[in-house]
Amino acid sequence: MTLEHVDILFKVIVFLFAISVHESSHAWMANRCGDPTARMLGRITLNPIKHIDLFGTVLLPLMALLAHIPLLGWAKPTPVDTRNFKHPVRDDILTAVVGPISNFLVAGGAAALLVAVKLSSSFGRAVVMGEVSPDSNSILVPICLLVYELMVINVVLAVFNLIPVPPLDGSHVLRHFLPATMRRAYDTVGWVALLALVYFGPTYLQRLLSPFLNFFYFIVGSA
Repeated sequence: MTLEHVDILFKVIVFLFAISVHESSHAWMANRCGDPTARMLGRITLNPIKHIDLFGTVLLPLMALLAHIPLLGWAKPTPVDTRNFKHPVRDDILTAVVGPISNFLVAGGAAALLVAVKLSSSFGRAVVMGEVSPDSNSILVPICLLVYELMVINVVLAVFNLIPVPPLDGSHVLRHFLPATMRRAYDTVGWVALLALVYFGPTYLQRLLSPFLNFFYFIVGSA
């Protein structure tokens, strides 16, 4: 198995972990805000089987891998009954944004690990900066590759979900500022707009992702 194959395997593992963190965070916050629906369905868990969606978790990431674009996708939506919230608008927003926040936190932790390896020794610096041959027998090479993918995929997932297109998390913030009539139309066309974004907007997505990814690259590279 080459390092390229190992990288693909790492991307799949990290993606499943990232969506599990994301969705379990939604479920945890909803429960904290008074809605136990997701908790009762066992969604506060890092077990990816509980969160897999056929299109968003399997087909779309597979297409992204084949097209050599950032690994995009989503998990099975966390069920939330906003009628159980004490403060429906505030709690819905909190439940939505905690998913991307959790991914940014994981990405930050991964960046910190890479910095720690980089500062630990000259060899560690060479591995993190990509100056060591992929054929190296050092276990540090695949470990850093895994941590790198952990950083990148969590950033991609967080930013993608903040786009204000239903049913992505960003829409749960924007919709509360729309008139009721417009809100219904906004929710209805959501899936069509989302599929159009994924199919027609790779350049737009890349431009949107670049500043966030560059920020994390800068943190690691400048240490």
